[in-house]
Amino acid sequence: MEPWRALRPVGREAGPRLLLALFGLWFYFWRGRIVLWTVRSLLRQLRFQRSSPWHPRTCPTVLTGMTAVVTGANSGLGKQVALELVRRGARVVLACRDLTRGQEALDDIRAATGCGPQRLLLREVDLSSLASVRAFAARLLAELPEIHLLVNNAGIPGLPARTPDGLNVTLATNYLGPFLLTNLLLKGLQRAGSARIVNVASFRHKFGFVDEEHLSRGGVQLTTSQSYDCSKLLLVAFTAELGRHLQGTGVTANSVDPGVVVTNITKNLSRTWRLSFQLLRPLFKSPAQGARSILYCCLAQEVEGVTGKYFANDCTLQLPAAPACDPALARSIWSISCRLTGLGPTPS
Repeated sequence: MEPWRALRPVGREAGPRLLLALFGLWFYFWRGRIVLWTVRSLLRQLRFQRSSPWHPRTCPTVLTGMTAVVTGANSGLGKQVALELVRRGARVVLACRDLTRGQEALDDIRAATGCGPQRLLLREVDLSSLASVRAFAARLLAELPEIHLLVNNAGIPGLPARTPDGLNVTLATNYLGPFLLTNLLLKGLQRAGSARIVNVASFRHKFGFVDEEHLSRGGVQLTTSQSYDCSKLLLVAFTAELGRHLQGTGVTANSVDPGVVVTNITKNLSRTWRLSFQLLRPLFKSPAQGARSILYCCLAQEVEGVTGKYFANDCTLQLPAAPACDPALARSIWSISCRLTGLGPTPS
């Protein structure tokens, strides 16, 4: 028998194994390249990371008798901000989508501060749902006619899903929900006489862009990363325009970057992104560190009267991305947002 005939059966068995091994090697190195690319992307983002010289301990502001609303307060940055506001005497509304986790946060804050039940309230709101935002705002104004501080903190990473309203879920949660909520609560904020609106943005807004056609159709045809970046750019542009609208009312509005913070927002990311976050975790801020720039905008006396501005994660004033500095574009964005949310052409 020819030698090669004896080897054929072995070749038939080895062929699939060889292909499988080659596929395994390709997948291993390709996955490795993806992880390396993701790590490099996060490292590039860390160049925006700064430590804040300001610390809540140095701020004497007392909030006794004042009412604050914090969205996304069940964990991470929102929970940390709510804790500090309660410590300063404020009555704080934890505005959460998940009431179970919201109750856990409420119990933790009560245990840490010893505050009574009237000082800490839990209310349900899903910022991706326009109906939920409207119901929450109506109930809140009926309960608490004056609001001294609104912290629009809730946010999600870029996700491809769409809401029942037909909107991109990232656009709805990170921008249109806060846009609608802020406008609906303006009467309560103005009744307080002096009030602050703090919109938690991100340095990643500088990677975003404004496509009015994309926005007018509720946010479509973007990658998940683009959806997040653009939603934060829209939030910063809205804040600047809101500041112009509120001139002379006693209500100020500013946006702020907390930096790169490890929070529960990463739980919805892909496995590759979560792995990359874990690898670089020591370089990121804790929720307590990330909350400092937010609290600075909430509490610092030097921010009194400052409005329509963007604060970096080291609490310094910075110019935002160019589209957020264009009043004509901001007015156009406002008009489209009013149509998408069912509001009138100007704030209440």
